Amino acid sequence: MKLLTGSAGREEWLALKKEIVEAAPKLGIDKIGFTTADPFLELKDILLEHRRKGYESGFEEPDIDKRVYPDRSLDEPRSIIAIAIAYPSKLNNPPRSEPGAYRGMISRSAWGTDYHHVLRDRLARLEEFIRSRVDGAHMVSMVDTGALVDRAVSERAGIGWSGKNCAIITPEWGSWVYLGEMVTNLPLPPDTPITEECGDCTICIDACPTGALVGPGQLNSNRCISFITQTKGYVEDEFKEKIGNRLYGCDTCQIVCPKNKGMNWTHQPELQPDPELVKPLLKPLLTMSNREFKDKYGQSAASWRGRKPIQRNAVIALGHFRDRTAVPLLSKLLLEDPRPEIRATAAWSLGRIAGEEAKDAVLKALDKETEDKVREELDKALDKWAAPADPGAEEKHAVKPQSAK
Repeated sequence: MKLLTGSAGREEWLALKKEIVEAAPKLGIDKIGFTTADPFLELKDILLEHRRKGYESGFEEPDIDKRVYPDRSLDEPRSIIAIAIAYPSKLNNPPRSEPGAYRGMISRSAWGTDYHHVLRDRLARLEEFIRSRVDGAHMVSMVDTGALVDRAVSERAGIGWSGKNCAIITPEWGSWVYLGEMVTNLPLPPDTPITEECGDCTICIDACPTGALVGPGQLNSNRCISFITQTKGYVEDEFKEKIGNRLYGCDTCQIVCPKNKGMNWTHQPELQPDPELVKPLLKPLLTMSNREFKDKYGQSAASWRGRKPIQRNAVIALGHFRDRTAVPLLSKLLLEDPRPEIRATAAWSLGRIAGEEAKDAVLKALDKETEDKVREELDKALDKWAAPADPGAEEKHAVKPQSAK
């Protein structure tokens, strides 16, 4: 097919679109939709207000116009193709946490091979398919880190509706889908958006551990546990109390969604998890070197921030479990680790675990510690020994561990 323009080629473009839709499953794409390349003008005020309120994570494209105008990504775009790939939500025979052998949890979005690689592969297959049929096709593909807002593109292209949990929810696959898009100069006929179907349900908003869902479809990223687990540096006590055994990401708002009930997808081979990797023992993480971390997690989306956040989160998880067998390891981190954020977090966890061995480590650390923030955490840990026992404290602050049954 030669590149056609205007109404004269409408039937040819309809035929090509049908071909693409029929080929999508063979290309490894679970759902595909089409929309115009018109600007996402309704999005601009939302993004500006989001920024004004300080809700951004800092991981987004900073130029809002690039997020709104597809022609900032490709000259003279005519349409956008959106794709979705479904991923699993459950582990088969997941390993269990046990006293002295507690485990953390990595979000489902980081199971299997890094989804950025998988989506780019699928979009590359789609590009090749289109180029084999159209002379002069120009395409720019994007995955997560691209300029456009994946959810806005997918919603307008009929992939699904934007749920109150800020996820795209598809009728076929629930919200367990990765999203990508391709801006092209081909005038492919658009699809009709799906009508929002959350209704009066607010289960996801009510279940959010930190109140990060500040309204239907509105997320304060800085309070979102998924974001917090990926940050480097110190975590405030308020959030340490809520992280539980999460090492990377948070699935709560998707797990509780009624639209996801019973949905678990195992047909994409690259996305299937190794249970020991995604629900790992916590203590071995504390001594893992950079090389060991890259060898073990380098193919996972959870590796992009390096080992430090995951090790810090493992320290938090051991504190939540009040794992006394971890005291020697935590004490070693507190007294010897060169990273102040790790030392500060170890102090917090030792304060929760309590006991004489933990107290001795905190007192030794106070004699040599020079970082103000770490000393602050050490003082707070000591205060817990000084405070009268509260028999209901453990129950009051308990956070149900994340699992993936």
